[in-house]
Amino acid sequence: MRFIRWLLGFLSLSFLIVFIFSFLKVAAAAKIMLFLLICFSLALFRIFRGPTPADRSVATDILGILVIGFCAVLAVYTGKDWYMDIAIAWALQSFIGTLALAKFLEGKHLDE
Repeated sequence: MRFIRWLLGFLSLSFLIVFIFSFLKVAAAAKIMLFLLICFSLALFRIFRGPTPADRSVATDILGILVIGFCAVLAVYTGKDWYMDIAIAWALQSFIGTLALAKFLEGKHLDE
């Protein structure tokens, strides 16, 4: 049963990605943003439904990567440099947050 559920999910996501990049007649940046929104919704699903705190931590880290992707696409599409500054700051903050959460999940304090 689990294999069938995974297969159906994979096939539906594959169809959606093929539809977005092949048949949807919008700009390339809009296609990429739509793809990132789908990834964003899947990461949010894992955060809310994740069985363990480690799953939620990984999903939160993936959300940070997706925000960096949004900023990069916006920087290329609009030509504004400050989107890349936001992406760099978000990457540093996400890294520090991931380290702090890993220490918390181990049961250690931040000063150890």
